[in-house]
Amino acid sequence: MVEANGKPQIPDGLWEKCSGCEQIIYVRELIENLRVCPRCGHYLRMNWSERIKLLTEPESFRPLRIPSGGQDDPLGFPEYKEKLKAARKKTGLKDAAVGGVARIGQYPVVLVVLDFEFMGGSMGAYVGKVVRVAAEKAWRKKLPLVIVAASGGARMQEGIISLMQMAKTNAALARLKSAGLVYISVLTDPTTGGVSASFALVADIIIAEKGALIGFAGPRVIEQTIRQKLPEGFQRADFLFNHGMIDIVVERKDLKNTLIKILGFFSKKNR
Repeated sequence: MVEANGKPQIPDGLWEKCSGCEQIIYVRELIENLRVCPRCGHYLRMNWSERIKLLTEPESFRPLRIPSGGQDDPLGFPEYKEKLKAARKKTGLKDAAVGGVARIGQYPVVLVVLDFEFMGGSMGAYVGKVVRVAAEKAWRKKLPLVIVAASGGARMQEGIISLMQMAKTNAALARLKSAGLVYISVLTDPTTGGVSASFALVADIIIAEKGALIGFAGPRVIEQTIRQKLPEGFQRADFLFNHGMIDIVVERKDLKNTLIKILGFFSKKNR
């Protein structure tokens, strides 16, 4: 395309800068490489639809019905409604989580995916509701539950209502555990704050993508609190694996097959 002044016009959405090496990458090349930079190997974030496409069989995902009710802005937080409206327009989601029933390989599962593009994947009342409805569905249908986390934590615009979701989601997941049903948590970059302190780190199997940032508070806050220097990379997936906090670290290209193997193991175990 050529502009009126004779200069070439580059259409939007063709190129993207890698947040690792800062090289400009052709978007189609990134998509074909599962949004892993072909130059430096840095993992760029995936949105909810890319993540579902990566993990599930084609056209197998069926969204859950999430009951209506509750207020978008329970505390009347300044400019919150406008931020929600903008995030909904940007992502096509009602809020930062989407849930559904799908197949991963041959195995039916209940799947929840958080999207960091929606206000940092933060957990408010609606996200908590999605997790609880998904856990209830898994319990009723006797299916495995898989949650893919990507979050900055609790949503400050909902205050204590957001923090209550930590207890509510864990209570719903405890019901799955008492029924002997498997819950698999997939931690992606980043998984922090109230999400890491609740449902993300209480699973039967905890998987992390290579290089993912995982933790509660930021390193500066922790260092000021404990008055000690923290080790290099202490909140990255490999460090947490080496210290027994997570079970598996996988490359993105291997994530689906890893889930299939785990689901197959529990399927045989429960026969």
